[in-house]
Formats: sequence, C-alpha cells, structure tokens
Amino acid sequence: MSVRSGYEAGVPCWVDLSTSDVRAAVRFYSEIFGWTAEMIDDPAAGGYGQFVYNGKKVAGVGPIMGEGMPPVWNVYVATDDAATVADRVKNAGGTVVVEPMQVFEEGTMAVFQASDGSFFSVWQAGNHSGAELVNEPGAFCWNELVTRDPQAATTFYTTVFPWTPRVQQMDGMTYTEWLTGDKSIAGMIEMSPNYPEGTPSHWSTYFAVADLDATVAKAGSLGATVLIDSMDSPPGRFGMLMDPQGAAFSVIQLNETA
Repeated sequence: MSVRSGYEAGVPCWVDLSTSDVRAAVRFYSEIFGWTAEMIDDPAAGGYGQFVYNGKKVAGVGPIMGEGMPPVWNVYVATDDAATVADRVKNAGGTVVVEPMQVFEEGTMAVFQASDGSFFSVWQAGNHSGAELVNEPGAFCWNELVTRDPQAATTFYTTVFPWTPRVQQMDGMTYTEWLTGDKSIAGMIEMSPNYPEGTPSHWSTYFAVADLDATVAKAGSLGATVLIDSMDSPPGRFGMLMDPQGAAFSVIQLNETA
C-alpha cells in the first residue's frame, strides 16, 4: 500500500536529511523528485521542514546539529515505546546518542548507534505518523544497512527490533532481508571493498523514480556525484548518488508488477 496513515512497530516509517545547506538541498531535491518543502516557522524546530509530494509528506530536511557530522539521510523505525527501545539498545551493546525526546505534539524520537557502528533513529508517533506515501515514484521505498560486521549487526538489530533475518545468495553475494512477521521491511549487505577506506557502517535510503536514467542525468547536471549510474537488481534498476552537499542516497526504477 502506497498511501500510509500509520506503521507497525519495527517498520521504517520516516527518513530525513541532515545537511550543511538546507536551501541548496531543497532546490536540488525539488528538481529531481518534484518535491516542495514546507519549513516549520517555529524557531524551536531548529530550521526543520518537510518535503511534500502530491500533497503527501514524504521526508524531512534540516541542518546538521552535531559539529563535524557529515550530511546524511537518516532512517527512523516506528516504535510504540522509544524508552523501551533505548533500554534494548543499551543491553545489546549500542549507544544512546539522543535520549527519547518529545517533538512538540508530533511524536517522540531518539537516536542510537548500533554495535556495528551504524546510526539509526526511532519514532513514536503522536500527530505525525511518518511518511504518508511510500513505495512509488517520489517516495522512499527501501532502507538498507551497509555494514562492516553483518554478524554483529544481526545480533544487535534482532535484539532491539522484532526482526527476523532471511539470508539469501544474490549474484555471488550474501544479502539479508529483515522481516517483521512475513513482511520484508529492510535489507542488509556487507560493505564491499569498493567503498572508500574508513567508510563506517551506515543505513542507505532508496527513493523510487519513474525514469532512472533521466533522474541520474538530472541529478548529475545539478551537481550530484554519480557513484553508480545503473545496476540491475531483482526489484529493478538502481543508481547511487551523492548530493552536492555530500549526502548519499539511491534511486530505483521499480519493476512493474501485475
């Protein structure tokens, strides 16, 4: 289902961009995805805003809050109790980076670092339940953990969330799907040697697009770095980009299904 009004616990529900130049990022993503940005006027929001597509909230954007942190797309997993997740993170060997905090009447968020080094967030919904549109052009459709330690990541994330790993071989590599019940909700892959030395484990977000080649070309013309212009995968052809401020993300032209 593409239009959403809520998410089960354990399902990625929101993504947002932390960037060094919010105005430039808004221009860039508006050009390639057709998004508009609705910025929150309240100074307490810290310059945060939301991207909207066809009247639906699809992602967030705001300035980098931590000194020295790189521009990045952040992934939020839905939860019914952020405080309980924080306890699980500590017990599983992770770190609480931002303790559960209420965001106006919108909900409660927290930020963590997993034992494999990857950062992630949780969202306990209030008035804001998460992305209102997913899995179609103009919205995020997949989140994938790129990790240097799949074993540590598996132990950690299955302790923190109600996830079950389904491991499979794809084109000579091992790929893990995270399941909640029988639903595939995210993925994991071991970081390849092609990544620059020192690249930490991280979550990567995929956005669906109607035309991969046109999107990659447009992004390149706007100053993005094209890391992968086109690669085949079972769900469809995808590319990997780095926006002009340095945040990496992927775009995918999903295969048509009957």
